[in-house]
Amino acid sequence: MAAPMTAAQFAAKLRAEGVTVVEVDEWETHNRNQMGPWGPVNGVMIHHTVTKGSANTVKICTDGYSGLPGPLCHGVITKDGRVHLVGYGRANHAGLGDPDVLRAVADEAALPGDNEATVDGNRHFYGFECENLGDGNDPWPEAQLKAIEQVSAAICRHHGWSERSVIGHLEWQPGKVDPRGFTMAWMREKIAKRLGVKPQTTLPPKPVKPSVSLKKLRDAAETNPRAKGTPVTYPGVKPVEAALVNAGLLERVYSDGHFGSATLDAYARWQRRLGYSGTAADGVPGMTSLKKLGAKYGFDVVA
Repeated sequence: MAAPMTAAQFAAKLRAEGVTVVEVDEWETHNRNQMGPWGPVNGVMIHHTVTKGSANTVKICTDGYSGLPGPLCHGVITKDGRVHLVGYGRANHAGLGDPDVLRAVADEAALPGDNEATVDGNRHFYGFECENLGDGNDPWPEAQLKAIEQVSAAICRHHGWSERSVIGHLEWQPGKVDPRGFTMAWMREKIAKRLGVKPQTTLPPKPVKPSVSLKKLRDAAETNPRAKGTPVTYPGVKPVEAALVNAGLLERVYSDGHFGSATLDAYARWQRRLGYSGTAADGVPGMTSLKKLGAKYGFDVVA
């Protein structure tokens, strides 16, 4: 636990680690501090963007989008390995996560499985969004992976943290899969070597996959679109929406735990992708289509 660096220190530490830094507009004062505190900080969080094109990615992470104002991180790591600083202070990148994970990061202990979303991560983590489609096929260039290693090591070096203070979004919030395409255990080994220390080899507990009840999910799909507002009637909607986002079928702004019309339409597109049509592709999940979505994007299905 530590006080955040100043913006000037942040940029200087990244450059000292060999990072190519691009300063975007008035990034030093672009933040969400009016929404809550920034700090004390406990670690670094890595994400993928589910976007294509460096300029487009930087713009989205700077400005945000409807329902989620920017900045969406502190730095955007594009495929060429450059780190675009888009904000500093509180940023909309981590959202709510597991208090046991935060405790483990603070203690630099083995990470438990993330099965709660009750603690404000935007307050406690530096955040980096990495340009990648997040489909498991989009490549991660060596320059980009090296930049992730460098920015993480630079922050850890400043605060006296080990590599265990660096986590992925998927290790923080249930239903998230980012970054997808490399493992955080592998990245932490690289960060440890850069820091000049022997990586800690104790294996963390195997992460617990979210479990989604088909019955409760179907109830949400059949009742939520007609409900006033955006009530969250079943928390299991969230990992399904996260999967639909990563499948490129749902805009991230609608991944809010409410199985509304946008989620219904997105799930119908998933059903059509699997070959269903007519009433079999009405957006209300069935066991086969839901199991296929869970198998691909990391959640289990129960009746």
